[in-house]
Amino acid sequence: QVQLVESGGGLVQAGGSLRLSCAASGRSYAMGWFRQAPGKEREFVGRIRWNGGVTLYADSVKGRFTISRDNAKNTVYLQMNSLKPEDTAIYYCAAAAAMRTMSPTREEGYDYWGQGTQVTVSS
Repeated sequence: QVQLVESGGGLVQAGGSLRLSCAASGRSYAMGWFRQAPGKEREFVGRIRWNGGVTLYADSVKGRFTISRDNAKNTVYLQMNSLKPEDTAIYYCAAAAAMRTMSPTREEGYDYWGQGTQVTVSS
């Protein structure tokens, strides 16, 4: 069992930046970030593998968001720059216990989820 705790959400103006953190109680294969805007389904934002730090991003955030990890702290970060109002959502981190054959963009590939943190971008 891996417990995840997100932090760092808040209110920011369009064009601004925020950094989210996700502290994990244990190690997993990979960590993902997802988000859910009001009235929409939860969507994939990005992912990082603990070993090697390989990342993958959704097209909507590529070039603006960066995922990094601190192995010593078992913490993953989501640096969000050039934020847009459409980035407003609850952001969740998730942990994949093992490698899966399914796409890493799918929620089903993750075993543990954090409680979410609200990010609001004003225009």
